[in-house]
Amino acid sequence: MVNALPRNRIAAVIGDQVLRSGTSVGANYRAACRARSQAEFISRMHIVLEEADETQYWMELLVESNLMKPQRLESLMRESEELVAIAVASINTVKRKQRNQRA
Repeated sequence: MVNALPRNRIAAVIGDQVLRSGTSVGANYRAACRARSQAEFISRMHIVLEEADETQYWMELLVESNLMKPQRLESLMRESEELVAIAVASINTVKRKQRNQRA
């Protein structure tokens, strides 16, 4: 997607941001899977959530600034929404388990 952007300064800056936040999602999810505690898992998953949401923001900006057509980003936007939902559900599940363990 980043390689398909027009060759101008604005597209380059936003493209770099998309690339950074988008790749951060996977790296932090991997770190969450190797977490040594539930607290560490939750912390990493919050980063996954933030980075997935940020990636979505940058893609929205690409569309709003007419640098890319909405149809071109439709599947990536849907995927980022799904990743946000997965991260939220994962965080909530672990928090619920923690509450149940204390009770």
